[in-house]
Amino acid sequence: MQLGHLERAKAEFNQALAVLLESPYGGRSDPRLREHFDRLVDRISTYEISTLTAADGFDERKLEEPATIDALLELATLAQPVASPTLHEAVKNDLQTTEHDIPIPLNARVLAYIDLFQGRLREWIQDGLRRGGQYLPMIQNVFRAEGLPLDLAYVPLIESAFKPNAVSRAKAKGVWQFMQGTAAAHGLRQTWYIDERSDPEKATFAAAKYLKSLCSIFDGDWHLALASYNGGPGRIQKALSRSRLADFWSLAEKPRLLPRETREYVPMILAAIVIARNPLQYGFEAPAVPDATAPSYEKVKLDQPVDLRRIAEWTGSSISNIQSLNPELRQWTTPINPAGYELKVPPGTATALQERISQASPNELATFRWYSVRSGESLAGIARKLGVKRADLASANGLGTQSPVRVGQKLIVPQRGATVLLAARADRPEPPAASRAVVAGGATMGEAPSVAPSESTKLVYRVKSGDSLFSIARLFNTTVQSLKLWNHLRTSAIKPGDRLTIFARRRP
Repeated sequence: MQLGHLERAKAEFNQALAVLLESPYGGRSDPRLREHFDRLVDRISTYEISTLTAADGFDERKLEEPATIDALLELATLAQPVASPTLHEAVKNDLQTTEHDIPIPLNARVLAYIDLFQGRLREWIQDGLRRGGQYLPMIQNVFRAEGLPLDLAYVPLIESAFKPNAVSRAKAKGVWQFMQGTAAAHGLRQTWYIDERSDPEKATFAAAKYLKSLCSIFDGDWHLALASYNGGPGRIQKALSRSRLADFWSLAEKPRLLPRETREYVPMILAAIVIARNPLQYGFEAPAVPDATAPSYEKVKLDQPVDLRRIAEWTGSSISNIQSLNPELRQWTTPINPAGYELKVPPGTATALQERISQASPNELATFRWYSVRSGESLAGIARKLGVKRADLASANGLGTQSPVRVGQKLIVPQRGATVLLAARADRPEPPAASRAVVAGGATMGEAPSVAPSESTKLVYRVKSGDSLFSIARLFNTTVQSLKLWNHLRTSAIKPGDRLTIFARRRP
């Protein structure tokens, strides 16, 4: 089986490392050599962490982008410009010649946002239109099949600028900006491995269901339905009941009935629809629509989890490209799913990838850190012991947070992507036990101990002025790499007062 370029480089590096470790004159044979050797390993580890998190985007937060809706609603608190008679006449003519499937009133509030979008927010809207071109055919096909107005396909222009990983301050996420509860109620899964709010196609099906239900609640009034998409149907129903009014525009005239952001949201959406339906007339470039006959990806069904690094290398692609095709993925690996998981890959690569996966060993496909359940342990206790969130531990193993565990059960320990890649023992051959590099706590180099073994003591060290990770590592006869792994540190930056967990060897 021929090795890829990344595997070949890694194998050569591991071979050189094994020689240094196993040789009687190698890196661990002399205290002075050992110190230099450990410093070299620490520098390599630091470089790998910074490269993976910065360039490859393994840290989920690196993938997130601010949702446009927050900034737009902030602008809504400012006084909006009064549209000129010229703009009023242009929009009037446009509405007479362009057929819309939701009502577009020619009022001052809609005109003010058209003016704003043509002016200081011009580039913002243009970028959203350009990005939306790749999703609009899919969204329109879904809405057409569901009998929804096609004008609603432009709601994401305001919500997210069509960014799959857009996250609002309220933690709404995705192209359609679903909150967690609403997403779950409409069939979008959110686990430790995936967040389907970030999948444009799956989220669009969920948005279609949600919009249809809102339309039904408000008897086909799309202005009230859009207001409830922003403010929630309960709030809009309560405002209607209290005021005995029957339409959105009457409600919007009563500041005490609706929050300002909801009052401004509807005219903002309608203005975006007017521009998006006829961009050239308003000075924007029409978005490029992809060729429907040219596939943008292929799907591969995976019966076991596969590391994204493997996927990228075996498809001749980059990790960022694989992530952009599969924005729902939150981790460094595809999910563990007994029913299989469909991964999107670049066109023309699916067959070769399936063949390569079929020839690979399980350890070559994905590396996990495992924990074996002991007598008397619970999910909550194990999570505390391992320093992870109980919800993450449960989700990574397909369990509920209150699920019982049994003795001997193997649990995947959820870790940050870059930490996992550094801690992955299966990625590199181990030297014989006698020559293996051992750090404090009894863990092999590059591996964080899951629990403190009998020959080590767990300490908490408070960082003092002038301390560095290197000086603390020397003080406790360990390595910077181990300190980072034990404390989930991405960089070497520490400050006085920080508390560090350390597994120090017990004195005989």
